[in-house]
Amino acid sequence: MTDHKIGTRAEWQAARDELAKLEAEHAERNAEIKRRRLELPWAPVEKEYEFETEAGRRTLADLFEGRSQLLAYNIMFGPDYELGACPGCSSLVDDLDAAALHLGHRDVTLILFSRAPIDRLVAYKRRMAWQLPYVSTYGTDFPFDFGLALTKEQAQEIPEITGILDAPPEWLQDWGKQIGAKLEDGLRENPSWIAFARENGTVYHTYTVSAPDPFVAPYYSFLQERTPKGADDSEPRSWRKDEYPKGE
Repeated sequence: MTDHKIGTRAEWQAARDELAKLEAEHAERNAEIKRRRLELPWAPVEKEYEFETEAGRRTLADLFEGRSQLLAYNIMFGPDYELGACPGCSSLVDDLDAAALHLGHRDVTLILFSRAPIDRLVAYKRRMAWQLPYVSTYGTDFPFDFGLALTKEQAQEIPEITGILDAPPEWLQDWGKQIGAKLEDGLRENPSWIAFARENGTVYHTYTVSAPDPFVAPYYSFLQERTPKGADDSEPRSWRKDEYPKGE
């Protein structure tokens, strides 16, 4: 017998109707947030950046691939990560290849950024069987200029980071082992979405959002929003798709 609350069909319908009111309020609030996001001013990118890609060195403007919008996900994969990118970031990217096709037909180029050197990104991309362009920001000011990574000095000034480093929970210690880096180095990378627009030869920074972010891996959204038991958020553990424990 389940431990969950049991009710009649009529009781379920009444509770569902009440929830629908909250969902409608949430949707209305979401629409306002979307409107205000689109109204943010665009900031011209005045510094020249060059990146290492699988096709050689490219400028920020080159990354648009002829489209007017560029959307990138910054994966936690720093130069100090010896065993690969963050498993949580990796599980999100597993679902992005299909999205890239549809976005491309809507004037948006979707790419990945990480701060590890390009050879390590290419090897990891091959291991994960991803198709998205993977761009290295290694050796550039770009990740620090746009808040995609922290310097050691910046990290030491953030109470949330120093506090968790003083007494890291077990799941975070395991995460450090998964990426093969010291936590003080691993936590300097900032999982983020960043967007740019290009008009009349000028590139503009339009939006950035960092974790915690409402946009999570689609499978996790299914767990949170659609499945009977929801997601267990008490210990935010993730695994790469080729490393799940047996029986998971």
